[in-house]
Amino acid sequence: MRGLCYFLLSILTQVRSSTVTVTGLIGHNVTLPCKYNIQTDGVLSFCWGRDVVPTFKCSNTILSSQDGVVELRQSFRYQLLAETAGDVSLTILNAQWSDAGVYGCRVEVPGWFNDYKINTHLAMEEAPVEQLVTQVWTVSTEKLPSPPKTPEVAGQKIITVERIKSEEKLSVFLEVGNISRMGVIFFASIVIILVFIFWRTFKPQTTPQRLNTSPVENIYESVPMSE
Repeated sequence: MRGLCYFLLSILTQVRSSTVTVTGLIGHNVTLPCKYNIQTDGVLSFCWGRDVVPTFKCSNTILSSQDGVVELRQSFRYQLLAETAGDVSLTILNAQWSDAGVYGCRVEVPGWFNDYKINTHLAMEEAPVEQLVTQVWTVSTEKLPSPPKTPEVAGQKIITVERIKSEEKLSVFLEVGNISRMGVIFFASIVIILVFIFWRTFKPQTTPQRLNTSPVENIYESVPMSE
């Protein structure tokens, strides 16, 4: 009789339980699913543990919530990031090898043996190494075709060469002429300055002549002689 009771109890406790397997990558976030119908049952209490869900509560509880308020969080890496009401999936941030194992989620539904239970087996794998894609550029050694040459007439080529030579001679002649003019102007300026200096140096000095007539002589000359 006692054995039959345990058998029936085990059947009832397993009616609303399930088991899933999730694979996570080292260094990445991994989410363990757990949901219930909030429209039917309303806001319920739940818990997460590091072991298979027992008959009551959770084993090795790592996070628990009572009426929508988180009461226990063993590590900041255990987060509830779902935005949908009734989604109480557990997200493990920056998952590592030590996070592998069995996790149990229990949602406490009112009534006898109504709790929703889900056991999740988490397996961890090494994240694939991202390979950088490099583009190899090959340089072609083929000689590019040269642009077509414009046909030249022999007469035009000779005229062009003579014109260039004439322009070069003219430019040289103008440069020589400019230099010659500057030399003549400079030489003339030097000559004028030297002539002026010579003239000032050897100019004869003239002294004004004074009349040697005394006042006494003038008096006698002006008085008439008596007979």
